[in-house]
Amino acid sequence: MRNDEPVAMPLSVVPVVQTADWWLPRHEQKLAEKNAMESVDLVFLGDSITQGWEDAGRDVWDECYAPFNALNLGFNGDRTEHVLWRLAHGAVDNITPKLLVLLVGTNNTGHRQDPAAETALGIQCILNLLREKLPQTKILLLAIFPRSAKPSQKLRVLNDNVNRLIASYGDGNWVSYLDLSDCFLDDTGRVSPDIMADYLHLNAPQYRVWANAIAPHLFCSGEKNALICHNS
Repeated sequence: MRNDEPVAMPLSVVPVVQTADWWLPRHEQKLAEKNAMESVDLVFLGDSITQGWEDAGRDVWDECYAPFNALNLGFNGDRTEHVLWRLAHGAVDNITPKLLVLLVGTNNTGHRQDPAAETALGIQCILNLLREKLPQTKILLLAIFPRSAKPSQKLRVLNDNVNRLIASYGDGNWVSYLDLSDCFLDDTGRVSPDIMADYLHLNAPQYRVWANAIAPHLFCSGEKNALICHNS
């Protein structure tokens, strides 16, 4: 290759739509939902695990987050490049949430088995775009949740490698990094089918576990019903 030939960008950072026939209609529906809300104070952004707040996690969502004008922007099957497309096409325009919770990347590692550095770069691009579009919003960046039954399995190792890279993205101010892996693993590092029946998606009770684990980063312990910036 000549030195002047362009270097191909990783797929993880090139915004693109999903091909599923429900995906663009869901994007339009979420834009309408966002625009109809008087205010949006809390956003969850990610893939099917986040979309699960509308299904397996619905009761916990209604109890813990709905009172705080929360918006669920989880889309089944999304990789980093799909989130980038949504952000570029209005997903968080004209809102000023206090906090955004980001969990994405497991479909990059699972669908294409992207190298860890490419998935991490996609997540970094999402963070950069969020900081541009939501300059007053704090971001809670979650480590990719464990997948596969055993810690030695390929996709688990790949997710762990991504997490080692994105851990450095916390800046102590606007972006905080939090790894909840221990919440979903036994003492030997295994994922039980009681936690994730398919070793990827959380079973319904685990949405309560997730909510409890991030509560100290979302709510002020001394003030009832006070949504806070997680490191203030």
